[in-house]
Amino acid sequence: MDLTTGEPVRYRTAAGRWVLLATVLGSSLAFIDATVVNIALPAIGRDLGSDAAGLQWTVNGYALSLASLVLLGGSLGDRYGRKRIFMLGVAWFAAASLLCGLAQNIEMLIGARVLQGIGGALLTPGALAILEASFAREDRSRAIGAWSGLGGIGGALGPFLGGWLVEIGSWRYIFLINVPFALAVLLVAARHVPESRNPAAARQIDYTGVLLGALGLAGLTYGFTAWPVHGPGDPVVLVSLAAGVAAMVAFVLAERRSAHPMLPVHIFKNSVFSGANLVTFLVYAANGGVFFLFVVNLQVVSGYSPLTSGIALLPTTALMLVLSARAGALSQRIGPRIPMTVGPLICAVALLLMSRIGPDANYWVDVLPAVVVFGLGLSTLVAPLTSTALGALEDAYAGIASGVNNAVARAAGLLSVAVLPLAAGLGGGSLTDSTTLHPVYRNTMMICAALMVAGAVLAYLLVPSRLPAHAPANSFCDPCSPPVQAKSARQPIG
Repeated sequence: MDLTTGEPVRYRTAAGRWVLLATVLGSSLAFIDATVVNIALPAIGRDLGSDAAGLQWTVNGYALSLASLVLLGGSLGDRYGRKRIFMLGVAWFAAASLLCGLAQNIEMLIGARVLQGIGGALLTPGALAILEASFAREDRSRAIGAWSGLGGIGGALGPFLGGWLVEIGSWRYIFLINVPFALAVLLVAARHVPESRNPAAARQIDYTGVLLGALGLAGLTYGFTAWPVHGPGDPVVLVSLAAGVAAMVAFVLAERRSAHPMLPVHIFKNSVFSGANLVTFLVYAANGGVFFLFVVNLQVVSGYSPLTSGIALLPTTALMLVLSARAGALSQRIGPRIPMTVGPLICAVALLLMSRIGPDANYWVDVLPAVVVFGLGLSTLVAPLTSTALGALEDAYAGIASGVNNAVARAAGLLSVAVLPLAAGLGGGSLTDSTTLHPVYRNTMMICAALMVAGAVLAYLLVPSRLPAHAPANSFCDPCSPPVQAKSARQPIG
């Protein structure tokens, strides 16, 4: 959908490049922030006197509100305009980033990170839904591949950027730098991004679903985070975990009965959509563990500086820049099953190599081969996975499909940061002590490799070699635009 003609945006046009720029920059705010904080955790811990649980919540406070509300962000975009909600999220994110940069203690920082996550929940699904609604069908895989690659690059650049900012000044800079970037996104989006919405979407907000989903994730996260310190028999741990499970069960029941659910449960009758999201959960649980501990291990155990540990991931960045859009195009030609099976297996090999990184690790021998293989795996996987999750449903569900896939990815990362250190044997130890961290890191990488293998198996079993093709409709009416050229129908729900 073009701003002036109402026609779909094409990939190799000025209009397409502006839309891609706005969505990539906006998404990168959230992607970079999800990784840039990890490189600064040792500095934050020293400056604010935080223990391991405080540092985990610095990561998880953001992830919790993001995962809890990203479904709401997708449905709000469908109802009130994807561009409008996207721009609201960017502005909110900028304001919360300013509060993070001014935090005086760990509690203030965690609170500001929760607010940041709300902004991320509004802007992240909007970016994908804008791409899905704006680009012509034949260009969508390429556009989403470019978005995935460039956004992934933003996430991979986070540790490098964070290390540089920590070394030249303070950990506070990693939050304050978001403000000018957000202003640039708002300017580009206001001028060049077309508006779209689903006119059939209900106007009521599912407050019950929002509350139950947030309570469920919060209870599980708090329980698993408190477990290493208080033990599994502690009443606080038991009550938190029980409340989390109960809230999640109540969430599913409420969504099934609601006339206007935040999560239309019936969309999971689509086997391709369900399979893609199961793979997403396993893969992003593994990624959550990697990005939480990899750069911390390089600093605390291997003795790298913040900047050097950030630079260590640059090969992953370069590979995603070169290969992700091509992987999206390849997936469109050969189908998603092969890339979604091979990609996680390559990542699993990389994580086994990463598990060997210990004291006095040599970059060329120990680190570089692992990050190169990891970059190849992510480049193969991310674009086909995202395209499959979004492409399985009809266009009217673009926002909710994006919201669900993002919610699954964020919830997986959230729970992995809470659960993996416990499963890897952290106990009540500190993440800034090399003796404690090294075995926890090694065990975590092994667990993450197993998660990647499980993701590959599920992809092979649940994702078709070709997405079902159906006869095209006579015309397609994009929300808030005149009918344009027909687009191939998606697999019907159910």
